[in-house]
Amino acid sequence: MRLATVVATGVALLALTACSGVVQVAVPPLATAPACAQIAWPHTVAGQRGGPAVPANAATHAWGSPAIIARCGVPAPPPTTLECLGVDEVDWIIEPLSDGTRFTTYGREPALQVLVPDAYEPAPMVLGDLTPAATSLPATGRRCR
Repeated sequence: MRLATVVATGVALLALTACSGVVQVAVPPLATAPACAQIAWPHTVAGQRGGPAVPANAATHAWGSPAIIARCGVPAPPPTTLECLGVDEVDWIIEPLSDGTRFTTYGREPALQVLVPDAYEPAPMVLGDLTPAATSLPATGRRCR
């Protein structure tokens, strides 16, 4: 799967409009959760300035070009055999994509999903900037093992 693919189910996400630099993002199904409505996005991620995504929604944000995308309100993932990484007290499930990496918080509900294009390798280094946003989401008690 490619980061630049828009999937009808809304699971993957983005399409950039070349002229305006606006980032189109599928709004996640649990975006209206109170924790997502109040999430405080960092001003910068990986040294890139942030801004809202389109459609305007407090649960989505983007940084840089190519865009690092964050979406609050994806369903919490069930137990998985996918690789899981702990960064600053937040566990993240790692899913390699053809042109980047998808990270989804594990043990948070609703979950936070971050798409990191290959341009920002090593991709896990981006996650530290998103720790405050991720830790603001309610913990479920599940941890990577």
